[in-house]
This record gives sequence, structure tokens and C-alpha cells, in this order.
Amino acid sequence: MSVHRVMGIETEYGITVPGHPTMNAMVSSTHIVNAYAQEVIASGRRKARWDYDLESPLRDARGFDMPRADADPSQLTDDDLGLANVVLTNGARLYVDHAHPEYSAPEVTNPRDAALWDRAGVQIMERAAELASRSGAIPPILLYKNNTDNKGASYGTHENYLMRRQTPFADIVRHLTPFFITRQVFTGSGRLGVGQDGRSMRYQLTQRADFFEVEVGLETTLKRPIINTRDEPHADPEKYRRLHVIVGDANLCDVATYLKMGTTSIVLAMIEDGVLDRVDLMPRFPVREMHAVSHDTTLQHSLVMQDGTRRTAIDIQMQLYTLAHAYCEERAGGDIDTQTLDILNLWSQTLTGLATDPMTCATTIDWVAKLALLEEYRARDGLYWSAHRLQAIDQQYSDVRRDKGLASRLEARSRLTRLFTDDEVDRAMKNPPLDTRAYFRGECLRRYPDQVAAASWDSVVFDIPGQESLLRVPTLEPLRGTHEHVGALLDASPTPQELLAALSASA
Repeated sequence: MSVHRVMGIETEYGITVPGHPTMNAMVSSTHIVNAYAQEVIASGRRKARWDYDLESPLRDARGFDMPRADADPSQLTDDDLGLANVVLTNGARLYVDHAHPEYSAPEVTNPRDAALWDRAGVQIMERAAELASRSGAIPPILLYKNNTDNKGASYGTHENYLMRRQTPFADIVRHLTPFFITRQVFTGSGRLGVGQDGRSMRYQLTQRADFFEVEVGLETTLKRPIINTRDEPHADPEKYRRLHVIVGDANLCDVATYLKMGTTSIVLAMIEDGVLDRVDLMPRFPVREMHAVSHDTTLQHSLVMQDGTRRTAIDIQMQLYTLAHAYCEERAGGDIDTQTLDILNLWSQTLTGLATDPMTCATTIDWVAKLALLEEYRARDGLYWSAHRLQAIDQQYSDVRRDKGLASRLEARSRLTRLFTDDEVDRAMKNPPLDTRAYFRGECLRRYPDQVAAASWDSVVFDIPGQESLLRVPTLEPLRGTHEHVGALLDASPTPQELLAALSASA
């Protein structure tokens, strides 16, 4: 009945080296991650390695494990390839993934914090690129928070939500598919180019839609599915399922990220509680409709439903909102928590604005903000959609440099709404959220830099002098290891030996 649940965002960033088109992207990405890691080390913290031991990327929610021999190499994310990989004091992971630098934000418990630590990642990437360029070892590297190079490649912005294990996966597929297809109207970041190679110079809502080819599957980089079946909870598998969402865009606007995470969380709560079981919103041709919704900036496209009727994406989202509002009112007894109420109001206002005139959402929805900017240039300079200048503007919108990125410049002119102050973002770059296990992970890295040998989402591994083997502290419960739970314990433990002794005594 609430937006509150364990969630997080992981984003692969677009990367280019101007003037050096043949430079290896993996090498460039490694420079980015290592440059930031070196600054971390220079500040007095040892670079802890990522702990792959407990990962299981080939476990499928449909009840089987894919054989490693059948997997694409990109799916073997539990292989330590020796690439740059660092765990940060804010609980995040910064590493090289599929030839892109990736920032995986720490676990949080609400959509506002998800948007905050996601934004912190943008500024971490900006700083990393600046440090890499200062080194002089390579030419300047540019990073973009986007999802395609418009030459056939796509890279992901993945959302993660912890769900109840007992929720039937078939229910998740049935109800999330129409939600994902239609939420593009407010989650899209906008793209100039249609088709995977972007050759058709038309504007569309999203950067990811054209790259989805099947309805359900385990893959993330080929034959991309609308519903991803990866079943790797990074938590107690008897209690939890981590829903791995790969259909979203990389949003630059805080409000769009906040709304994306919040509405999805509410829909998941309704699925868990069986509220949507009597509703059938599944279109007849899901993949085709995924593309069609994104291609229609008028928002008038009618999806063909299973019964042959037609409904627009706004109509379907309006019905979901109405059900969500009634659900939250009923379950909360009229006392809806502040953030859930804010998401519900924002959801309603956004859908109403998009239905009336999409341009009324230009300060909160990325695809509208970018379209407004492109139309200004088209009107002023008489440009066709095929103009190279418009393609450059499309890319520059997502430039992570605050003095160059057009999204940042729109924010500076109050044309794109910010949710966070510079101080809030700066703190999130360095510090973990207080109310998840990310607090324990980040604080151990900050307080005991020389003794943390490795870390992952569900463990911290210590290397204690005098001990014959490494000592692993499991963190399978995401809502333990919080400031409330271990803050006093950490404060009372100047050394990791004292911390481990105290944890052992309290076990």
C-alpha cells in the first residue's frame, strides 16, 4: 500500500573519446573507474575488491538455472575478469560492465532516496571523467547518461525492487507488462532516431523501446525482454525476489526518476496483494506496442487489447492510477504516508498534463523537456529533423558535465525541476543511506579501510592480521545493518576486531 520498499538503480554510462573514434571503450571505461578509485585510495582508503562468491546470474525466476555453456558471455556477471571495480563509502559499486562505466547505487527504501543516490552517481561520473582527463595518460573522455549511441548499441539503466518471494511470477508478468509498455509516457528520456540503428530521423519518447524483442526472458543485452527473469535476490531467497527491470531510460530529471520508482513500487504492492487479479490490461501484441507507444509523441496511439478494443497508454495509466489511489486509501485507512501521497498526486497531475498538453510537463518529464528544446532550435534555425545539429543536441542533453550538459543548463534556468540541493547530492556521493544494509557496508569501508578486503550487496569480507583466513560478515537482510541497528556498535568499535567480536557476541 506504499511506495516504501527496498529498491535501487544501476546505470551504464555512454562513453566517447572525441577525436579518437577507434579507442577501445573497455580501456576508456577502465580509466574512468580507476581514476576515481585512485582518488579514493589517495584519501586514505584501500580499494576493496568486489566479492563475486555469492552471485548467481543464471538463476531464472521460472524455476531453473541456465547452463553456463548456453549463456552469452555478457550474462556471466559473476566472473571476475580483472576489470576496474571499486566499492564506495556511500555503499555503491563503480565498475566496468560491457565496455561501459557503471554506477550501481546503494539500496534505499523509497523513491526519493533512489533518485538522490542516482543523481549522486551522475556527479561521481563527472568527477571520474575529470580525474581521468587530468592524468594526461589518455585524451579527454566524455560521459553521457543515456541509453544508445544511435548506431545500434544500447546500454541499460536497470531498476531493482525487492518483492515477496511468494508472489507468483506469472502475476508479475501479466500485470507489469502493460504497466511497463505504457509508463513510457512519463519515464522516457527522448530520442532523435527510430529503430535500433536510429536511421529514421524522427523523435520518440524513449531510448530503450526499440531494443526490446521478446516478452519474457533472462537476457539483458540480446533478445531483450520486457520482463526480465533473472532471479538473484542478493538477500534471503526464501523471503525475497529481486525484480530486475531493464526497460527504463536513464532519466536526467529528478522528478522523472522519482515518479518512475514510486509508481512502479505501488504497482508491485498491488500485484503482491492481488489487487489487479480481476483486471486484464495486457495488449494483444506487447512487443509491437512497446515500440508503437514510444514512436508516438502525440500520445494518441491506441493499443490493441486482448478483447480487440483499443486504448491509449494514457487511458491505461489512468486506470492504474485510479486503482492505486483506491488501494492506498483502503489499506492505509485514509492515512497515506507523505511520500506515497506525493507520488499519487504527481502521477495524476502528470497524466492529466500529458493528456491535455504534453508541453505542460516540460519541467518534469525528460522527453518533453528535450523535445521543447529541439523544437526551439528547429523553429529558430529552420532545421529538419535530420539536421546534424539536432542530433548533437540530443546527445548533449545527457552530457554529465554540469557546464556542458543541456539538462543541467535547463536546471540552472529553472526549466527542469530539481528535487535536491547541491549539499544533499554531495553528502550522498560520500555517505550511504541510513536505513538499509548499505550503511554497514559503506561505514565499514570508511572506518576500516585497510581491513576490508572485499564487499558485495550481501556481505562484507574482512582481512584481519593474524587470522589465517578472511572473515565474511553476511548481510542477507537488507533492512538490517542500518544506522539504527549498528550505528552505536560501529561507534563503540575503533577496530574491526572489536566490531567482529561484538557482532559475534550479539549473534
